[in-house]
Amino acid sequence: MFDLDAFHLARIQFAFTVSFHIIFPAITIGLASYLAVLEGMWLKTKNPVWRSLYHFWSKIFAVNFGMGVVSGLVMAYQFGTNWSGFSQFAGSITGPLLTYEVLTAFFLEAGFLGVMLFGWNKVGPGLHFFSTCMVALGTLMSTFWILASNSWMQTPQGHEIINGQVVPVDWFAVIFNPSFPYRLFHMTIAAFLSSALFVGASAAWHLLRGNNTPAIRTMFSMALWMTLIVAPIQALVGDMHGLNTLKHQPAKIAAIEGHWENPPGEPTPLLLFGWPDMEQERTRYGLAIPALGSLILTHSLDKQVPALKEFPKADRPNSPIVFWSFRIMAGLGMLMLLLGALAVWLRYKQRLYTSRPFLRFALWMGPSGLIAILAGWVTTEVGRQPWVVYGLQRTEDAVSAHGTLHMSISLLAFFVVYMSVFGVGYSYMVRLIKKGPQPEDALPPVNGTPARPLSAASQTTSGEAV
Repeated sequence: MFDLDAFHLARIQFAFTVSFHIIFPAITIGLASYLAVLEGMWLKTKNPVWRSLYHFWSKIFAVNFGMGVVSGLVMAYQFGTNWSGFSQFAGSITGPLLTYEVLTAFFLEAGFLGVMLFGWNKVGPGLHFFSTCMVALGTLMSTFWILASNSWMQTPQGHEIINGQVVPVDWFAVIFNPSFPYRLFHMTIAAFLSSALFVGASAAWHLLRGNNTPAIRTMFSMALWMTLIVAPIQALVGDMHGLNTLKHQPAKIAAIEGHWENPPGEPTPLLLFGWPDMEQERTRYGLAIPALGSLILTHSLDKQVPALKEFPKADRPNSPIVFWSFRIMAGLGMLMLLLGALAVWLRYKQRLYTSRPFLRFALWMGPSGLIAILAGWVTTEVGRQPWVVYGLQRTEDAVSAHGTLHMSISLLAFFVVYMSVFGVGYSYMVRLIKKGPQPEDALPPVNGTPARPLSAASQTTSGEAV
């Protein structure tokens, strides 16, 4: 298939499935917390706008949650089918971490999800709110364990290698490895930011079509406040994450910057644009700002950033891919900051809900958070290459012994099935968004059945006394 061998087809297949998967958890992480806020505000104020928004976004949350579970199961199986070398080498670390995710996060979500989605008029308001909060907590716990596993692959700690296999000796060091805190906060904030932009774009779509209801205005306002607050925090966390990566994965930073060599005594410039040439070992058509690379990456004007020529060719990541994926992520981040700043200005001018150019901008920014997440994961995963466990196991040693024909057929099958199944799910979700929040009289009744199950024994299903 396109003259690719089984190894590269296995990498493409995993990249394809994980790219599909990460979109859905990113939305559910943010929406779960958003739903907890909406229900909390309704309990506090009894304003039906909050309840209308809750029921609207809970349906969209359910669709994303279902598609996330299905796509996640497929991805998990690939560790055994396509990457058996990795499972044999590092399964004693990654296996338990993924098990902890199932035993804590997934069980917590599954246990309370039914009450959250179907128990509005079956349990008391307090228990229902508690269920929503538990689902939100479950999504965050899932993020914790998944990022712990992936971060260990980036900066492995707390292990020994015995008979060619990784053996954990300090689980605290395994979980809280050097890159874990930065990557956990970076991904969690990215999920919140992506969800805010998604919610804001949905509201902007309705406002552009004249659906200027209190519910639409409320969710548009909340989304923009969230963008204003979270986008600068994400930039700060991203800077700290970059410093951590420079310390533990300097080759990744050199590839991201397209930086090949350090002239003696000169600070490192920042390449805004260009095309890193892996064969000629230079970045062509580069547009550089002198010394800015040193200032951003080392917070000084005299320190130098490691250069790609300092590493053997076999240990260099693919610079053209990570060079541009990082700039896509950073460029979208700048647009998010601009969106939040413009929202403040338009609030002051009392034109937030009526400025059509701004509403179109907010609409077009809807998928930007998800695109930035995908670009960020491309940067961190391709930048880790040629290692699957950084410094311990090369990716070529982790792949299963499959043939090119087998991998080609399975990749094609994944593509067809994913486009069909998730295409339907996406279309249904778009239909829900276009429908918009329901008016108060169309909402389900509150607590129609007593909160204590046994107290309902004296009632028939029609609600009449026995």
